[in-house]
Amino acid sequence: MAEIGENILWFLVLIGVMIMIHELGHFLAARYFGVRVEIFSFGFGPRLFGFRRGDTDYRFSAILIGGYVKMAGELAIENAERPGISYSKPSEEPAESLVDDPHALLAKPRWQRLIISAAGPCMNIVLAIGILTGMYMVNYPKVSDADMQAIIGHVTAGSPAAKAGLQDGDRIVRMGKVRNPTWDDVNEKEMVGAYRPMNLTIDRNGKQFSTTVTPILSERLGVGYAGWDERGEIELAAVEAGYPAEKAGLKKGDLILTVNGQPMHSPTKFQEITKNSGGKPIEITYRRKGETNQIWVTPIYGKPDSGPARYMIGVAPIQKLHFINTKLSFPAALGESLSQNSKGALLMVEVIKGMIERRLSPKNLSSPIGIAEMSGAAAREGATEFLSLMAMISLQLAIFNLLPIPILDGGTILMLAIEMVMQRDVSLNVKEAVFKVGFVFIMMLLAFVIYNDLSKLATG
Repeated sequence: MAEIGENILWFLVLIGVMIMIHELGHFLAARYFGVRVEIFSFGFGPRLFGFRRGDTDYRFSAILIGGYVKMAGELAIENAERPGISYSKPSEEPAESLVDDPHALLAKPRWQRLIISAAGPCMNIVLAIGILTGMYMVNYPKVSDADMQAIIGHVTAGSPAAKAGLQDGDRIVRMGKVRNPTWDDVNEKEMVGAYRPMNLTIDRNGKQFSTTVTPILSERLGVGYAGWDERGEIELAAVEAGYPAEKAGLKKGDLILTVNGQPMHSPTKFQEITKNSGGKPIEITYRRKGETNQIWVTPIYGKPDSGPARYMIGVAPIQKLHFINTKLSFPAALGESLSQNSKGALLMVEVIKGMIERRLSPKNLSSPIGIAEMSGAAAREGATEFLSLMAMISLQLAIFNLLPIPILDGGTILMLAIEMVMQRDVSLNVKEAVFKVGFVFIMMLLAFVIYNDLSKLATG
């Protein structure tokens, strides 16, 4: 229960910053063009407390998931919504009275209204860029060249990678037109590449050959799956109390060298050996503080926090990356931040494209429940992980909000663009109908991702 409370707290911190930045974008743009802002609210529903300054009521409202800016000439929808997304529809007041009010939104030229709508998502992009820039100026952890090489640590039997003839220790030296790709390149291509062939050139013991791997769709994750792991040192990220691993003396941070005499370079291989042990003791060689030790651990059969019941010893193996820590100057940090955010934006666009083409599943989307879980986990890892998560979600929120879906900022931008081309307003009845369709779509999507996250928690 304490962990759930932490998750909720850090989720509110995460979305609170993003909401305020998002709505601040709308607010500043509106004020710049002389639009009267009547309400700046964090949350929805009944007003809890706040203060008034000038024409604006700055308030906290009862439902803290979301926020909105109400401008003169708008009727805000003050109910539950996705974080940072402003839902508003045209006021039902006569259009003539709004045009006569020089400070009403509808009295402003369409290009100004378009900028006001785009300002919120743009501020989320600025937040993502600013967070990473600041982080890189304080500490820039560059992954070592050895860990960036696309060397395969393990190939799962029966997977697309196995069917393509790949083996442990193979190195990917070319992927399509990309020479010497990193594992980041490979993982991104795999994730968005369900049912799309990946043409690879492989180096095996100094000899090169070509092959094709076609990732399948992971039913659980909703993204592409090829069935390979990168090669690296295996470290225990956690050792659960009361389980065989702890009783045998293993501790968090131990480096796993071999299991049953087999060199360990993949967390998946480690878990496969444990799962297939049949309950028989397994021999583990590990290193701790420079000393090498051997122990025997007897797996037990049970259901872990995620996944079906299996034999396990109660550890969380991960690949240990080696970082070279340095600081970047402001220009270098900004350039690296722009590069990372550009990659993240392109990746999300590819994911959205894959879902539209039905190659990827909406299961890869997270609801507030999933984001809360990630927020709590990141916060427990430290400020760097939490800020990195905030930057990533802020960027994703901006891109999602710019989609041409009615009720989102992107839908408003599209409607204004259409009116600019037509040089006349779309009828209020049409806008109302579009608004209702958009609202239903967003509520259905929100219900789906919440159900999906609850299913993951229930079944792993």
